[in-house]
Amino acid sequence: MGTAYYNEIEPYAAQWLRNLITRGLIAPGVVDERSIEDVTPDDLREFTQCHFFAGIGIWSLALRNAGWSDDRPVWSGSCPCQPFSSAGKANGFDDERHLWPAFHHLISECRPPAVFGEQVASKDADPWIDLVQADMEGLGYPFAAVPFPAAGIGAPHIRDRTYWVADSDHAERRSVRTGGNDSGRQDAGWPQGSGD
Repeated sequence: MGTAYYNEIEPYAAQWLRNLITRGLIAPGVVDERSIEDVTPDDLREFTQCHFFAGIGIWSLALRNAGWSDDRPVWSGSCPCQPFSSAGKANGFDDERHLWPAFHHLISECRPPAVFGEQVASKDADPWIDLVQADMEGLGYPFAAVPFPAAGIGAPHIRDRTYWVADSDHAERRSVRTGGNDSGRQDAGWPQGSGD
C-alpha cells in the first residue's frame, strides 16, 4: 500500500493520477474513484497523505516542490468551485457540489496534522471560506487564507483563487480577527517570514 490516498471521481483524471504515480511524479499511493460522500474515516487511517478532489495530483506535486516529503502527514482538498463561481449556477450552499460538509466530517474524525485547500476567490465564495475557517477553528486548527491571482505567476489571465491552510501542529498560533478585515481572515497570528 502506498503512502498517499487520492480521491477523484472523474475517470480521466483518476487514470492520470495512476500514470503519475507509476512514473514517480507524485507520492506513491492508491486512487479511489468513489464520491467523497461514500468515503469513511476507516478507509483513510492507514494513509500518511490524503488528497481529495485530487484532479491530476497538483497538491502532491506542489508539496513535493515545497520540500514536503511523501512520508510527512498532510491532507489536501480543492472542493468544487462551481457552487461559488460566477461561471457556475451560483447555487452556493444549496448546490449538490457543495462538498465541504463531507470533507469536514472526514477531517473531524481523522484529525490530520495539516490540511491545505483552495477555492475560487470571489465575493460569492467569501461565505464558504468563512464557513471553512469557523469549522477548522472549531476543531482547534489555526487557520489562514490568502487570495492569489494566476497572473501573479505569469498566466495570461487573472483567475483568482483563495488558498488556505489549517495546521494543528502549530496550535500555539491563534487566528486573529481584526476590525479592519471584514471577512475575518488574517495572517493567523503567524510570525512574518516564519516560512511555515
